Amino acid sequence: MNDTLQAGALAGVRVLDLSRVLAGPWAGQLLADLGADVVKVERPGAGDDTRAWGPPWLNDADGHSTGESAYYLSANRNKRSVTIDIGSADGQSLVRRLARKADIVLENFKVGGLAQYGLDYASLKAVNPRLVYCSITGFGQTGPYAARAGYDFLIQGMGGLMSLTGLPDGTEGGGPLKVGVALTDIMTGLYATVAVLAALKRRESSGEGQHIDLALLDVQIACLANQAANYLVGGVVPQRMGNAHPNIVPYQEFPTADGYMIVAVGNDGQFANLCKTLGKPEWSSDERFVTNPQRVKHRSELIALIHGMTVQRTTDEWIAAMEAAGVPCGPINTLDRVFADPHVQARGTRIEMPHPFANDVALVANPIRLSESPVQYRNAPPTLGQHTEEVLSDWLAATAMEIDALRTKQAT
Repeated sequence: MNDTLQAGALAGVRVLDLSRVLAGPWAGQLLADLGADVVKVERPGAGDDTRAWGPPWLNDADGHSTGESAYYLSANRNKRSVTIDIGSADGQSLVRRLARKADIVLENFKVGGLAQYGLDYASLKAVNPRLVYCSITGFGQTGPYAARAGYDFLIQGMGGLMSLTGLPDGTEGGGPLKVGVALTDIMTGLYATVAVLAALKRRESSGEGQHIDLALLDVQIACLANQAANYLVGGVVPQRMGNAHPNIVPYQEFPTADGYMIVAVGNDGQFANLCKTLGKPEWSSDERFVTNPQRVKHRSELIALIHGMTVQRTTDEWIAAMEAAGVPCGPINTLDRVFADPHVQARGTRIEMPHPFANDVALVANPIRLSESPVQYRNAPPTLGQHTEEVLSDWLAATAMEIDALRTKQAT
């Protein structure tokens, strides 16, 4: 194995990633960023579904498309790709051999989908009792919806997120909206990472692995956070409020002379500073607005008053004045402005990695900053089957003759 694979907090941990699209691959990428050796198993000739989810595509040095989609590139850094036909007996046997050497398996097939191949948890536990096996599905391994396919957009609707996102009914443009990224998939990937790390910690004392049942719907509901609590405690169904906050005022966007800005006041002191900055210090002592509960009660009056002031100056002028006064605020950036922001650049949020088909590929950095075992960017998202021979040699000590035989049988 390449020595660079030993670096990182999870050095020595082996992950067999049978997942595709986003939730599972996101967990795999995070584990790989933290130093685990993540082997991505893909279908020969096709690979992960997201390889075909373009445009846009990564271009080579001459500006020609490489066929590597931006979507796929977003979730598969630091992994090694092998191609295995799990529909064949030889391919199934090969996956079982890899599972014997693995610490973690990630999979997001439909419930029972891998049992027909002998690659379900019970089958792989029999060959590796220490295996941590994480199953990611739309609705979980149990319950009346367990057999259904689950997709992020569908789950955002069923899990309540879309009932909270968008403008209120009856207003122009009102109606439910999904979040602009597949947020449920991303959050599920994060929960999956936490779960497998917890299972690995328990294995240290028990000596045994376990099965993790992770459902997108469960995750979506769990991440409703204060909105779910508002309903469970208050008994009132939350409604769409656009960019306003149900529990804090003022906490939303406001129009300016040349666009919009966000003001996010979190306490009474910040509100007083806002009022001074707006040239209306008396508002902070007005009995309608003096405390946050009062501001929530008199939301419409206060928002109208603030609107009347913010339209008088530009976004940049207001932000400069409010930052000086300690009022949390900011612009609503498009992505070109995000990556041009000097703070974003100073944090190294954009990275570039050498790619086999291009000089470099631009990616978003991992946000985890570990002082003693930092994330290392070892490999660009792999091309299809790029590491098949390397992994079979590393994990299974397979000879060139054995690998050629598997290829001849079309198992890889």
